[in-house]
Amino acid sequence: MSQEKTAVLVTGAAGNLGLRLLAQLSDFEITAVDLARPAASLPLRFERMDLGEESSCKQLVRLLRETGASAVVHLGFVIDPRRTGILDRERMWQINVAGTARVMEAITEINRSGGAVSRFIYPSSVAAYGPDLPLPVDEDFPLGGHTLTYAVHKREADEVVRARFQQLGACSVYLLRPHIFAGATMENYLIGGFRGTPSGRGRIAAWLRGRGWCLPFIVPFGRQYLENRFQFVHVDDVARLMARLLRRAQGEPALTVLNVAGRGEALPLERCLALAGTKAFRLPGHAACRAMLGLLWKMGVCAVPPDALPYIAGSYTMDTHRLREFLADAYPEVIRYTIEEALVDSFRDCHPERGEARRSGPSEVEGPLSHKDLSHVP
Repeated sequence: MSQEKTAVLVTGAAGNLGLRLLAQLSDFEITAVDLARPAASLPLRFERMDLGEESSCKQLVRLLRETGASAVVHLGFVIDPRRTGILDRERMWQINVAGTARVMEAITEINRSGGAVSRFIYPSSVAAYGPDLPLPVDEDFPLGGHTLTYAVHKREADEVVRARFQQLGACSVYLLRPHIFAGATMENYLIGGFRGTPSGRGRIAAWLRGRGWCLPFIVPFGRQYLENRFQFVHVDDVARLMARLLRRAQGEPALTVLNVAGRGEALPLERCLALAGTKAFRLPGHAACRAMLGLLWKMGVCAVPPDALPYIAGSYTMDTHRLREFLADAYPEVIRYTIEEALVDSFRDCHPERGEARRSGPSEVEGPLSHKDLSHVP
């Protein structure tokens, strides 16, 4: 007789991390929740749901009862408002922060009425700590994410999980704080900036992309900015970590908080640009950089909002000692990519003609952003 599969409910399953996680869960009975059906080949039950609506809590309670899910992975989160088309900040807050509270309330209701959701996994972010940190910070460091809507919402959702985890009853809660996601399939502010792709949704961006033009990486004058250090974590490693948490023979009591980054040393910005083969465009101070990002944002050329500047020009790294202890001998099997390998994989399928430039140091552009600068391919 075949063993009955463990049921798991995954919100935000159609996103990048969601798809990578689903690929790891062939031995689970999956219920996928999102606004669109995940483009996944394995069998699953799909339920369209908007976590920004109050009614989603009742929908989740019904789903958890019907499926008998013993685990919930909550990935539903609006990261890029331009790409998703959700530009209203209150609407984003309802999905990102209130939506997290609704998922936890549904689990609470199920466990209060005799159900058995024994595991809850939620990925917060390094951005919740803020953009300027002493090196490195551990999981007990106070959260200070600000300015960028994504960072503020990750901080607030992180606070929701830590404030409410005890209400879930006998449920192991895993709160992950991954660093910047990297990998060939990833699209985010920093990886997009390193790639130099005109990522906006305007006609100018489409015209530039059609001609293979490249944007430089905007950074203030000053050697210290090129020396700012960054960590990355491959999206597949995060998916492997979540899958391992779902398969643990016995869950941890209460709340487990884990910083998550790739193996090895953090990379200075100068090295990141060298690996990407992308030029640095230097401007005098944060105000000038913010103005340039704002102009490119309004023109629809670049999808990086000016509010992201502190996280581009800042330096924030984490101590992952707790993760290494938690995984023990399985650490290199789960976290397979070093920080540098994860970043390099982000450029695997783009700009193949620039491979030689990736092995040399980045050049710099100073002064007005000209047509020549935009079209430059190192």
